[in-house]
Amino acid sequence: MLLGVDYYPEQWDTSLMDADMDRILELGCNVIRIGEFAWHRMEKQEGQFDFSYFDGVIAMAKQKDLQVIFGTPTATPPAWFIAKYPDILSRFPDGSPRAFGGRHVACYSNPHYLEACRKIITALAEHYRGEEGIVAWQVDNEIGHEGSDLCWCDHCRDGFRRHLDKAFAGDINKLNDTFGTAFWSQEYNSFEEIPLPNTTITTHNPALRLEWERFCSEKLVDFIRFQADLLHELLPDAVVMHDFPGGGLTKHVSYADVAACLDQVAFNNYPVWGGQKEPLPPSEIAFGLDYIRGLQGKNFWITEAIMGAQGHDITGFLPRPNQAKLWSWQGMAHGCDGLMYFRYRGATKGAEQFCYGILDADNVPRRRFFEVQSFFREVREYQDVLTAPVHSDVAILYDYDSLASFRIQQQSLLLDCETEMKRLHGVFFRAGQSVDILPVDRDFSGYKIVVVPNMIVTDEAFALRLKRYVAAGGCAVVTYRTAVKDRNNNLTFGKVLPVDCSELLGLHIEETESVQEYDCIPLISDNGSGTAGIFRDMIVPDRAEVLYRYNDTFYQQYAAITRNELGEGRAYYLGTTPDAAILEQVLGEAMTWAGLTVEHLPEGVELVTRSSSERTVRFVLNHNENAVTVRGLTLAPFEVQALS
Repeated sequence: MLLGVDYYPEQWDTSLMDADMDRILELGCNVIRIGEFAWHRMEKQEGQFDFSYFDGVIAMAKQKDLQVIFGTPTATPPAWFIAKYPDILSRFPDGSPRAFGGRHVACYSNPHYLEACRKIITALAEHYRGEEGIVAWQVDNEIGHEGSDLCWCDHCRDGFRRHLDKAFAGDINKLNDTFGTAFWSQEYNSFEEIPLPNTTITTHNPALRLEWERFCSEKLVDFIRFQADLLHELLPDAVVMHDFPGGGLTKHVSYADVAACLDQVAFNNYPVWGGQKEPLPPSEIAFGLDYIRGLQGKNFWITEAIMGAQGHDITGFLPRPNQAKLWSWQGMAHGCDGLMYFRYRGATKGAEQFCYGILDADNVPRRRFFEVQSFFREVREYQDVLTAPVHSDVAILYDYDSLASFRIQQQSLLLDCETEMKRLHGVFFRAGQSVDILPVDRDFSGYKIVVVPNMIVTDEAFALRLKRYVAAGGCAVVTYRTAVKDRNNNLTFGKVLPVDCSELLGLHIEETESVQEYDCIPLISDNGSGTAGIFRDMIVPDRAEVLYRYNDTFYQQYAAITRNELGEGRAYYLGTTPDAAILEQVLGEAMTWAGLTVEHLPEGVELVTRSSSERTVRFVLNHNENAVTVRGLTLAPFEVQALS
């Protein structure tokens, strides 16, 4: 189990290093993470590599029995490089370049940038070949973060055209037919005529825009794969990892495809950031952790856990005593088996002066230091269960193309796919269930419940997989706006909605409506009533049992939520976003039918069960600012207890 800190010795006087590492040891660390932003320190002039500074850092770390995670510095190309090759700067939609001074300002399509990355990574790997002190290599930093997943330069335009040429095997007529370019006289005579889907009157062709989303993802995946393959070629035994930021479902890059290039996935976990009045709800923090674990379907690292307030220009909420420690426990409970804090000491200079670390700029150990120390000491007692695989009975599926389709055509101003996924995930969270959040191409046959939210882009193969899963005894929960479009982001001619899923769900949809309010649609059932909003399907049950109907003047004949028995299993369909009480009731019924134990936990209390070959431990986490009693056990504010 790796436990440590992010350390940036190049930002401090070298005379501090010895005392720093002694204090890092005092914290209980066994690893430091270094190097990821130090390109200029390694290459002050083109082709003149000098790793002597980090030789000294690694030598001292080894002397102190600290392992090292070394980052390739490709997120921050130096000023001399920009001055010589200004075309490497990525472009805003209006064509203007992003200025040097931030990070991730280079275009991933630029050949000068890619060659410079190849050279410095090669030099690094050759220099440190055989270095036992380096336990893992981090490639780049937070890929696609802060808008760096989009660029509108000429290199990207040419790359997009090549992407389309390859996708359609050089047949421009096939592209025209697939995209339906006869609409608005958009037919192309050659791939060289195709524009970037930049700002225009009304909007670009949805199929073209989906291919643009795929190109953006492909470009970033190729960049990480290029680094990982190069390191593996030069250092065959290297563990190659990447530190993903939060919000992966909103990025213009498939993090699951990035993760497939890596040996190890890592996450930078920020439950609160600058400008937030309060942290994310505990269920949303858990959602981010479950999503990261699902990228490879195995345990992950947290390379940036917070302890102090965070923010670049606006400082954020200060975690209350033991609250950040609680978040560390939560990370471990959800599958993290290696954790580093960001950062050892807060910076006095540069853009992250108000990203507070374990120590402040005065270098005096205080509460945060001792919280980290106690966490590292306590968590080691549970190394066996926390390094074992996480078992989940529930899976939530997502699809990059579907998420992109909603970015292209949102349909309801209130429809946010990530928010809807979190709403569903939150019900299972509050019931004490572990949830895997998985890309749609994974095998889901072993789960007791599979949730398919807003998966607008599907195909016959997926519909068949889901039908077979249910027929074999599984329980599916499918929501509105699923199985509406084909893989080209077009509607399907001659098939009723949901496309290829009518037999599975026992229904068809006659009409749909987007509404711009929450809780504006009345629902009714034999057992009560409630409300819904955002969107609704007018469901005609062919065989399905109606659980809730609409109860407004014009649409009382239509079902809103249904249940269908198929083979040995059952499938629920949510034709709208119901209120919290109805959602809890429907998903609670699904959990009971699937044989899951539904926990009834106090608000803000989380229960996670982890097992090794030797024992089972139940971690009870109190996310509340007040003491809470659970099953006769009293937990102080932000306290965590482990029950064997």
